[in-house]
Amino acid sequence: MTTLVALLSFAIWVYLFGLHGRFWLSGPVLPKRAPSGKSKVVVVVPARNEEESIRQSLGSLQAQDYPGELSIILVDDNSNDGTGAIAASLGAGERLTILVGEPLPHGWSGKLWAVHQGLAHETAKAADYVLLTDADIEHGQSHVSMLVAKAETDGLDLVSEMVRLNCATWAERALIPAFVFFFEMLYPFAWVADPKKRLAGAAGGTMLISRAALERTEGVSCIRHHLIDDCALAKAIKSSGGRIWLGHSESAISRRVYPDWRDVWNMIARTAYVQLGHSPAMLAGCMLAMGIMYCAPPILTVFAHGVPCMLGILSWLMMAVAFQPTLHRYRCSPLWGVVLPCISMFYLGATVASAVRHHAGRGGGWKDRVYPESPAS
Repeated sequence: MTTLVALLSFAIWVYLFGLHGRFWLSGPVLPKRAPSGKSKVVVVVPARNEEESIRQSLGSLQAQDYPGELSIILVDDNSNDGTGAIAASLGAGERLTILVGEPLPHGWSGKLWAVHQGLAHETAKAADYVLLTDADIEHGQSHVSMLVAKAETDGLDLVSEMVRLNCATWAERALIPAFVFFFEMLYPFAWVADPKKRLAGAAGGTMLISRAALERTEGVSCIRHHLIDDCALAKAIKSSGGRIWLGHSESAISRRVYPDWRDVWNMIARTAYVQLGHSPAMLAGCMLAMGIMYCAPPILTVFAHGVPCMLGILSWLMMAVAFQPTLHRYRCSPLWGVVLPCISMFYLGATVASAVRHHAGRGGGWKDRVYPESPAS
């Protein structure tokens, strides 16, 4: 049995290194190109209780150097803090339109309902591209220009980026790079961009979408239940015949801070079980796979002998090496690669907690809302 586990773990990491879309290289990034300036762009920003970051986010959008027509629609999703007042102080009417969100109807997730209202605005309906972004994202001055240039040059219906997440606190440095690494593994960016593969993925912080793609998918109404809305929308666009691209951003930064491990835990537990389709069988399979992939190599290295020990060492080494490009992107010590097995168990624990919350009717909580329902299939 020991030898079998060692062989399985080694085979998995050999496959991930060589045959899984080179996900571990932590790329690509947008090239610096100039857009035509002919495309009309509307940015839709759903915001609920974002007073800590809304000024930076909207200010960065208002300061964009995009040479064409650019408008911003903020949908204040029934915030009970100073989000709306801060947004209004930035000058509604000067590129910026502020909508007060309507009450959340049954069957919609809060974010998608806010996005839906923004997309229904006449300005958004007349746009060539709509940029969906979060209210905690700060954009570099040329970010919109780079996104549009990529879409225009390559004929893409969706250009999405994993924005640079905040990585300053101890908890963030220990746990956030792994979040990005696992996302890259689930959605190898090269496979997402390959029209011959069915895999589709996106990162909700930055999603530039063509009007044609939105019309084919009927906006976001087709995914109204989904909590992992970015990947669901990417799947709908790719399934409709659209071309999509996913990369890492060098021009957009998330200002959301995770002060300690509890905040990261809750972030994962919010949607981890959704990713598994709310399936106990999938959860059991995930636990088994994570054990073989991440726990077995260090255990074999320390306690096994002969071939199993050697395979354990090689698997642990490949794991640590695969993590290095992501650690480098976030300017974290390469030594975090050695403790990836421990970090993975933290994520597995949060995933189990996500399942417990779901079956207790407390799954999907976010911004004072709880979504116990399963997403639409």
